[in-house]
Amino acid sequence: MVSTETQQEIEEHLGRVPSWISALPEPAVDHSWGVVRDLQLGETMLSQREKALIALGAAAAVQCPYCIHFHTEEAKLEEVTDEELDEAVAVAGNIRYFSSVLHGAEIDHDEFVSETDDIVTHVKEQQAAAPSDD
Repeated sequence: MVSTETQQEIEEHLGRVPSWISALPEPAVDHSWGVVRDLQLGETMLSQREKALIALGAAAAVQCPYCIHFHTEEAKLEEVTDEELDEAVAVAGNIRYFSSVLHGAEIDHDEFVSETDDIVTHVKEQQAAAPSDD
């Protein structure tokens, strides 16, 4: 059961209390809403646009049709284009693909970290050597 205060807050932010809220156990309802309110909907270091794209990518990666639908609509509210939506999903799919490859091949994590450090060093050197746009 949602507390009266939380119900009012949700209605203020979303216009209604979504039915899925009732699926949460009572001890988690107010806390769960607080996380959504403060992290997803609140002012943070990331813009609402960035958070919507991240959420869509994560939703696609875990293959949640509910989350995909919600975060697609959320991103559209932030004027994300169809091409950007497609790219966010493709990037998430790419991460899922390579995660499967890395795990399936049992790539040594320490070696992977070392190689990544070498790559980052190389890219930084390339960036430093690139001519400035100024």
